[in-house]
Amino acid sequence: MKTLARWHIWLGWTVAVPVLIWLASGLFMAARPIDEVRGTALRIDRKPPPITLTLNQGSEAVAMREGRLLNQRGRDVLIATLTDGSRARFDLSNQGMRRIAPVDEAEARRAVASEIVGGANPLAARLFSAAESPFDFRKPVAAWQVTLADGTHVYVGRDSGEIEAVRTRWWRAYDFMWGLHIMDLQTREDTSNVFLWLFGALALGSAAIGSTLMFRRRTRPRG
Repeated sequence: MKTLARWHIWLGWTVAVPVLIWLASGLFMAARPIDEVRGTALRIDRKPPPITLTLNQGSEAVAMREGRLLNQRGRDVLIATLTDGSRARFDLSNQGMRRIAPVDEAEARRAVASEIVGGANPLAARLFSAAESPFDFRKPVAAWQVTLADGTHVYVGRDSGEIEAVRTRWWRAYDFMWGLHIMDLQTREDTSNVFLWLFGALALGSAAIGSTLMFRRRTRPRG
């Protein structure tokens, strides 16, 4: 028993320091919302004038805010963010720039098969609108959810044709544990909520008191 007590004391000293550091640093990080830490509110909201694209289909013109050029599965495309916030694809072939239709199920499956390991034989594919985004995706983007044999969800943007997210079973378990860690199971994004502050402060106080008590001198009972 004396040996166990001695080990208990030494292990207590070993664990106490990192626990205090973890609690103090966690409480410090919870002191401010992450957007405030990133300086999001300091950015001046300046909207640059839109760029006008003229398609070769009649006299149609499209105004976009920004764009990205890439080769998407063997085809040169422009993924444009339009002035209303929506996205669209344009084929940059030799015949001129043409707007590409939204991704259908067949293209979503081809995208997963060509860009994801084990994506050749998905179990199912389902289209979600931006308003009904699945919880493990959590983006206001219309996307195809392609389910693989191992339970992985691959999200292909309906308007961009890009792989927007990959959510394995481990990712979903990690996401749940992250929600527990920050005590926000609803959105799993609020790292400065009252519950985290309260229990973090209580844990830090308890650990500090316990560490202080380890300095006290123990006396053997007489008799």
